[in-house]
Amino acid sequence: MMEARLFALQRLTAMLMGPFVIVHLLVILYAVRGGLSAEEILARTTSSVIWPLFYMLFVVAAAIHGPIGIRNVLREWSPLPLHVGNWIAALFAAVLLVLGLRAVWAISGWAG
Repeated sequence: MMEARLFALQRLTAMLMGPFVIVHLLVILYAVRGGLSAEEILARTTSSVIWPLFYMLFVVAAAIHGPIGIRNVLREWSPLPLHVGNWIAALFAAVLLVLGLRAVWAISGWAG
């Protein structure tokens, strides 16, 4: 039952991340072609609520999606016991979540 739920959760996060990745790449292209500086980009992200929320959802989806894949690779390709793979995946999820949310916090301007 847990495997089926993880499978469904990974597919759900993949469906969410598809549009996130496309929007993220389009924003990068817009910024690069528009000649925006890092200062101009940060001015836009700190004056908006939408971009930090967008990237927060992106980070959460990635922090769920990636570790499930890592867990599956470890389960299928390594001699590690399942519980060790689960712990490695959980640690990876925590690292992705903390680093990603820290980056969102930095671009949000919410820190003051």
